[in-house]
Amino acid sequence: MVTRKSLSPAKLYDTDVSDEQWELICDLVPSVQSNKKTGGRPPKYARRDIFNAILYVTRTGCQWRLLPNDLPHRNGVHKYFCAWHDSGVFERINARLRERKRIRKGKQSTPTCAIIDSQSVKVVANVGYSGFDGGKKVNGRKRHIVVDTLGLLLAVKVHEASTQDRATAKDIIVKVKSVYKRIKIVFADQGYTGAVIQEIRAACRVTLEIVKRTDSKKFHVLPKRWIVERTFSWFGFYRRLAKDYERYPKHSEAFVYLAMSTIMLNRL
Repeated sequence: MVTRKSLSPAKLYDTDVSDEQWELICDLVPSVQSNKKTGGRPPKYARRDIFNAILYVTRTGCQWRLLPNDLPHRNGVHKYFCAWHDSGVFERINARLRERKRIRKGKQSTPTCAIIDSQSVKVVANVGYSGFDGGKKVNGRKRHIVVDTLGLLLAVKVHEASTQDRATAKDIIVKVKSVYKRIKIVFADQGYTGAVIQEIRAACRVTLEIVKRTDSKKFHVLPKRWIVERTFSWFGFYRRLAKDYERYPKHSEAFVYLAMSTIMLNRL
């Protein structure tokens, strides 16, 4: 049986990053701390092994306790997953890869317009922070995302599905504008109509433009809105996102950043 040796860069699973991919992000992944309880003994696993284990969970959707034996132990992997997300590691990886992807496509590193939308997903029993989306008939949470015109993730906010889109739109757009100063316009569907349009304009000088459906009964692609829908479809290949399995919404957001980062790594 093939096993993974500690501190080895060998790629045994399709979800593992290659040497070239690791070079793109390795400086953003903090070093693994030594075990102070055992006298500062060197860490058993390399940070690349731990990162690969996290990507394995993201793609396959398995429970932490069901990680293969040739990957680092689940307790350590989950500990670093939480610590790295809390320190913004996954968000910074996503930002770097998005900038590289935009430049490769002949665009500037930061966008001037974006698209916002939400996706309601079911939760497993007793995880908390859930509500009922009456429109989609889903008891669970909403993933609120903002993407650029390539469909690449700018920000994500996970909250109860019972919260209306317009109630969260201002907070997430203000957050995006604080980081990406060049954004002037955000496209949205009709779920974002009302006073929120003026509130966003007053708060951060961003125009929220509503892309309305036509009266045609035939299927047709709506300008700009199809881009964010395509991003949601990309997430469908990552089984950890099939439902929301996380106890805390912030961990759900982490897996969205990881899924998007993996998509970009495979395309750079």
